[in-house]
Order: sequence, then structure tokens, then C-alpha cells
Amino acid sequence: MKQRVTSAVVLFAIAFTCIILSDITRVLLFAVAGILCCYELSHNMEKVDVYCAAWVMYVYIVVQAALAIMHAGPVRYYLCFTCGVYLALFSGIVHRKVSGKGAVYTVFGLAYPGLLFGVAMSISVSTLWEETLLIGAFASFACDSFALFGGLRFGRHKIAPNVSPNKSVEGCVIGAVFSMLPGLIIWLLPIFPNVSLPVCLLTCLISSTLGQIGDLAESLIKRMIGIKDFSNLIPGHGGMFDRVDSLLFSIPTAYLCLHLAGLGV
Repeated sequence: MKQRVTSAVVLFAIAFTCIILSDITRVLLFAVAGILCCYELSHNMEKVDVYCAAWVMYVYIVVQAALAIMHAGPVRYYLCFTCGVYLALFSGIVHRKVSGKGAVYTVFGLAYPGLLFGVAMSISVSTLWEETLLIGAFASFACDSFALFGGLRFGRHKIAPNVSPNKSVEGCVIGAVFSMLPGLIIWLLPIFPNVSLPVCLLTCLISSTLGQIGDLAESLIKRMIGIKDFSNLIPGHGGMFDRVDSLLFSIPTAYLCLHLAGLGV
């Protein structure tokens, strides 16, 4: 537990520094995390004899980062993903080791986690970046923590035993409920006077719930590969993919909720 807490403190310090410095450092933070996740995914896929064209994923993340820094329009993002798909399939045609299966999983890697990191990078340079990152991240962290302790204490019914045997319905519900606590604190401070209490609470609840689905989605891939963690990069937490799985779902959801509430328009 001590190792896990220490790693969490160090990660938080690095992330917080990058986020508050500038648009460029925020984008670079997500870009580095995205490249590490793509590496972990492609490296572990080799354990089931699937050889992805990892370089396609790396290039895609880098180009997405450049587009975010330039505040490029949506058409350019679509074209970037399209070119990534072309390169992934072409790699399967010309590279015998990649072949069809590797090309298909490369396309999958472009979408998850690649595309989701692209969305996070775009959000990090938007007018709603402060509200989105703060609410989405802290709601997800609170949900994960309370779901863990709630599940240990009250967990009786497994929510997805074939995917994540330790997760319970009770833990997930407790995590979702307590994820609204950061929303209440943020509203009381108040950091963002333009965000009402109902919007703050609902954004926390919905984004943290989607974050839990993101956690299960990542667990689904790990079960398919037959691994416990994507790597041992972060002591006590596993790999980068293991650490950001919830955030890849909660941050875009938080942005969507705030946007639908009329903010950032």
C-alpha cells in the first residue's frame, strides 16, 4: 500500500505540473501516456502471437498531439484517423509478421487507446479544459477509491466475474455515489462559478460511471491476453494503461456533460 500511495503522489505531482503550465505541456502529458499505452498494448499482444504495427500507433498519437496544439478542426482529426487505418492495413499487406490479424489489432489500437487520447488532447486545449479535467479526473479517482473499499466491506454480488472477478455491484454503486463528493467540494469552493451544483454532481456521477466501464473494458483486454497488468512501469499500479483506463472514458464524458449543459459554447 505504501508503494502504491508513493507512486500515486509522484504521478499526481507530474500530471498537475504539466496540466497547469501550458496547453503544450498538457498535450505532451497525454501524448507520452498514449504512446506508453500503445507500446504496452502491442507488446502484450505478442504473447498471443499477434504482432501489431506499433509504429503506426505512435505516429498517430504524435500527429494527434500536433493537431491539438494547432487547434485543428474536426475534419483534420478524421483524416488523421483515416490515414492511420490505411497505414495499419498496408502494414499487414507488406509485413508478413504483422499479417491480417496484426493489422486488425493495429486498427483497434488506433481506436483504443489512440483515438481516446486524441480526444483528451483536444479537450486539454479547449475552453472547458479546467472544468473537464478537474471534475472528470477527481470524480474517477474518488469512484475508484470508494469502490475498492466499499467492495471489500460490502461486496456480495459480482458485476462481471468473467472480466474482473474482484469487482462487485455494491462496490460500483458505492463508488458512483461517492464520486459526487468532489463535485460538491468543487462547487462549494467555488472554483467554477459558471457550473451549477446539479451540473457538477451529475457530471461527476455520469463520468465516473463511464470510468468504471472503461476500467472493465481494459480488464476485458487483459483477460483476453491472459495478463494481470499491462506492465510494471508504475510500482503498485501496474502499467500506464492500468492507471488511465478510467480516465480515458471519464474525461470525454465529463466534457460532453458540461457541453450539453450549455458550457463552453
